[in-house]
Order: sequence, then structure tokens, then C-alpha cells
Amino acid sequence: MGKEYTAKSFKSGNSVAIRIPAALGVEPDREWIVTVEDGELHFRRKPEARERIDVSGFAGKAPGIMLAPREDFEERPSTIAARKGDRGA
Repeated sequence: MGKEYTAKSFKSGNSVAIRIPAALGVEPDREWIVTVEDGELHFRRKPEARERIDVSGFAGKAPGIMLAPREDFEERPSTIAARKGDRGA
């Protein structure tokens, strides 16, 4: 194992905090996942969230481009019936 340090817990508002010695190289402003196993605290870095791209503002920005028809759902039975009803008229 590595070098061992002693840290003391203290009250901070309605929480209990533990100062981590700078010698351990923990970066500030980072989120951690804390688990308790057999009375021991285990810390793991929380994975950084992937940045998402907002595409909502792109719709209609490229004139002349035809959108592909949606084929991820079936047509409603009422729509099919209405279309068949128009043929008979």
C-alpha cells in the first residue's frame, strides 16, 4: 500500500466533512461516488458526463433538403380507414 495519512472529520452545516491532504493529489471541484462496505468508506471518481449536442435549433436551417419519411411507427388505423373512405367518394 502507499503512504498513510490521518484526516479528521468535522461538522460543516448539516453535513460531516473530511479534509483530504493535498499530498494525495485529489483534484478540487470533482464529484465522487462514496460507498460504505463493512463500515469503511470507499471513494471513486464519478465519470465525467459526456457533452451533449443540442440539435433543436437546426430544424429548417437547410432550405431545399427534404427530410426522410419517418418509418419508426405504424400508421394509425383511423388514418388508414379515412384514406380508404376518401376513395369511395
